[in-house]
Amino acid sequence: QVQVVESGGGLVQAGGSLTLSCVASGRTFKSFTAGWFRQAPGKEREFVASSSCRGSNTNYTDSVKGRISISRDNGENTVFLQMNSQKVADAAVYYCVARHWTRTEWDYWGRGTQVAIVS
Repeated sequence: QVQVVESGGGLVQAGGSLTLSCVASGRTFKSFTAGWFRQAPGKEREFVASSSCRGSNTNYTDSVKGRISISRDNGENTVFLQMNSQKVADAAVYYCVARHWTRTEWDYWGRGTQVAIVS
């Protein structure tokens, strides 16, 4: 079992930056792929970014490429989402997710952290 807890959400101006953190506990985090999803009001939850176990491979949804970066520190069991050049469309609840590298489904979800963007 893995527990993931997000932090770092808040209010940011459009064009600004924000970094989200996600701390995992319970098992060997370096065996887990990690990522982020988000859900804006009235919209479906969408994939944002993911990182392989060692962070060597990352994936992003097209709308955030070049502005948002995922990274991880396995020694601290932490995944980060660095968000730059924030747009109003980035406002959402951001969820940290994890799955064992042998799995294809995201098995572990955090409760989410709210990101609000003001123009």
